[in-house]
Amino acid sequence: MKVINFSDQNSIINQYLAEMRDKDYQQNRLLFRNNIQRVGEMMAYELSKTLDYQQKTVPTPPALAYGIPPWPPPGAEVSVPVDDVVVATIFRAGLPFHAGFLNVFDHAGNAFVSAYRKYTDEEHTQVGIHIEYLATPDLTGKTLIIADPMLATGGSMELGWEALVSKGRPKHVHVACVIATPEGVDYIKTHLPEENTTIWCAAIDPGLNEHKYIVPGFGDAGDLCYGDKL
Repeated sequence: MKVINFSDQNSIINQYLAEMRDKDYQQNRLLFRNNIQRVGEMMAYELSKTLDYQQKTVPTPPALAYGIPPWPPPGAEVSVPVDDVVVATIFRAGLPFHAGFLNVFDHAGNAFVSAYRKYTDEEHTQVGIHIEYLATPDLTGKTLIIADPMLATGGSMELGWEALVSKGRPKHVHVACVIATPEGVDYIKTHLPEENTTIWCAAIDPGLNEHKYIVPGFGDAGDLCYGDKL
């Protein structure tokens, strides 16, 4: 299973990550959402290079009007992706990340999973993940991108994956996140198909604290995007 960590090299994504981590920048929810969306757009661009492509002749107004002998029919030869892409996300933190991917893969299908984490002990050290809602097209033979900003324990990603593939098995799955942990990456490696899964991360942080939050991370992505919840 291939793991791509964008923080291994210098790019503008590091600037967006720095702003998302900064407690002062975090006071501006619009900026936080926009930065997550921009990371999604750039990650989608890089991911697009891994898809399958084929040549297509695209008629253009000058070519149709004047012709480009000796190549009928007139037009431009363009290599375009042929993968049937579906972009999935997990409510609610994943919405701006999903929007970034959709800005790039504008012909993609869409899938949505509602999941939430709930502590199962009084000390808030054990976390349970609950799935409440699923809306997805048939995923059989599709290229599935699961976009979720945080890959902490990997539990919600696995449950989201299991819910999605109940509606068809994709030919390849791309797990995309803004920040991951080594524990989360290892969990995905052992619970998703080895031969056709790729993990994309803007950064991989050292690990989790006793409350299962990524450290240093940037906090609760859903709250930072949309405000506190009950």
